[in-house]
Amino acid sequence: MPLIDLPGFAGDLLADFERRNTLRVDTPVIQPAEPFLDMAGEDLRRRIFMTESETGESLCLRPEFTIPVCLRHIETATGTPQRYAYLGEVFRQRRDGSSEFYQAGIEDLGDPDTAAADARVVGDALFVLSNRLPGERLKVTLGDQSVFEAVIAACGLPGGWQKRLIHAFGDQKQLDRLLAELADPKSPGVFGHDVERVAALGMLDDEERLVAHIGETMEATGYSTNASRSPRDIARRLKEKVELAATRLDKEALAVMRAFLALDLPLADAPAALHSFAGKARLRIDDALELFDARVAALALAGADPGPMRYRAAFGRPLDYYTGLVFEIHVEGTPAVLAGGGRFDRLLTLLGAREHIPAVGFSLWLDRIEQAAGREK
Repeated sequence: MPLIDLPGFAGDLLADFERRNTLRVDTPVIQPAEPFLDMAGEDLRRRIFMTESETGESLCLRPEFTIPVCLRHIETATGTPQRYAYLGEVFRQRRDGSSEFYQAGIEDLGDPDTAAADARVVGDALFVLSNRLPGERLKVTLGDQSVFEAVIAACGLPGGWQKRLIHAFGDQKQLDRLLAELADPKSPGVFGHDVERVAALGMLDDEERLVAHIGETMEATGYSTNASRSPRDIARRLKEKVELAATRLDKEALAVMRAFLALDLPLADAPAALHSFAGKARLRIDDALELFDARVAALALAGADPGPMRYRAAFGRPLDYYTGLVFEIHVEGTPAVLAGGGRFDRLLTLLGAREHIPAVGFSLWLDRIEQAAGREK
């Protein structure tokens, strides 16, 4: 069970949230499982606690707050911009063996000024942590998925490979494996028996014939065409496998991607380093760099000290819905992440919002903060 003396801790924390002009919100502990299974990422999906309603609907214990807060915002038709604060229990298996702990945070929805909102949310997290841990030196690691996406697009990779690399962003071992596959012309790639069979039948260049063949096969084997993937979905996936397996990066493009992923430097030096990198590699990533520059400037305008902040090009967080800024905060010299978050501009539309709603936010791990405060005493 959590160690936190929650009543006193919660009161102080909620007062800090109120000072940051947020609206306190709560969400049910039992949540529909589908949004987490579809959007949260494999790392979270394999650790959530599933159950089922009397009607057969898949449910789960609340594993995090971002998706529930966004769903509530959509359901209540609350206008934007709107800043929500939350505090409550979440339930998921953690590597330390715990499965129930308290989380708090802020979700900042609807501000069209991306750079300012990004800077504000980093400032919010630092403000709250500094009040809990006075005198501790907090270190901030930042990444930017939008810069990563711009780099791989500028390298000329096909869409299927871009999706695979974006999905692996933040997982250095997986990225290294994918780059090795792109580099090795002898790699078996992603061909499988299904691809080889339809290739032998000469159908890969005729989508309608391939769709018909797959439909006939599904019908003959009793596989429902109303299942999660239609014959056309399967046909397109098979063609994508061929494209993925046939793609190879030349040595120059591969060196560019590896040089980018190796960037790790103080945030204050990052804008110049990124512009220099893009110029030498002849990459057209101006829009992504313009936003990166604006965020660094916004952090300075907000009074955030750039000294404890570091930019790592390969840094990401294990949730699939992030789209831009990602960050984590810890006490210098300790590994425990105390706060983490980022930008998730596509999430509310995917959850059913009728209009695009830009969004950024962060979560606090309250048990880790309490442990850090205990070490300080």
